[in-house]
Amino acid sequence: VLPEFFIWQTDIPTYRSGPWDGVRFSGMVQMRDLDYMVNNFTDNREEVVYKFLMTDNHILSRLTLSPLGYLQQITWKYEDRILSWLSPTDPCDAYQICGPYSYCYLKTSAFCNCIKGFEPKIPEAWAVSDGTSGCVRKTRLSCSRGDVFFQLKNTKLPDTTWTIVNKSIDMEECKERCLRDCNCTAYANTDIRNGGSGCVIWTGELKDIRNYPATGQDLYVR
Repeated sequence: VLPEFFIWQTDIPTYRSGPWDGVRFSGMVQMRDLDYMVNNFTDNREEVVYKFLMTDNHILSRLTLSPLGYLQQITWKYEDRILSWLSPTDPCDAYQICGPYSYCYLKTSAFCNCIKGFEPKIPEAWAVSDGTSGCVRKTRLSCSRGDVFFQLKNTKLPDTTWTIVNKSIDMEECKERCLRDCNCTAYANTDIRNGGSGCVIWTGELKDIRNYPATGQDLYVR
């Protein structure tokens, strides 16, 4: 499992940040290092910690969950109060607004889109712009080395609850391990810095994906 933020309303998840990609949480594209603030994320056997460090002692900042359910960072820069970022920000941030094997993209007329190689599970629902049922494969996997991968660019990676993570291998080995596992449905880097490193493999349905015009991560779907 890769750690990520969730916002819950009673027992229902309403928002997911996406996992840390080495720079930001993959679903928080507005998060960035500033000249007065550096983001830091630690994930090891002893602890999982996200923190931000202020490089100017005259600037204060805090991360809060508002009463309305927004995760937000507020910064006091000298006498100015600044909303550095907040999430969720748009319809595609809603948890699983598009069902399994589909992704949400604000620039398409219907926000929900099937991943290449998949088709709507309930076409009648999709015809009225309801993509919550998700998509199904057009062709079943052969569970052999003949399977190929589609590169879905600029994404918030799927829910990482059911994943296998190895931060010490490269993408080629990650692909090979996915091919050897009949349950593998997709893979990606865990860290996008310096050309990418590490490996995360999904072994179940791909849920809660969104696409961006830029930024985000590359997801390789089987």
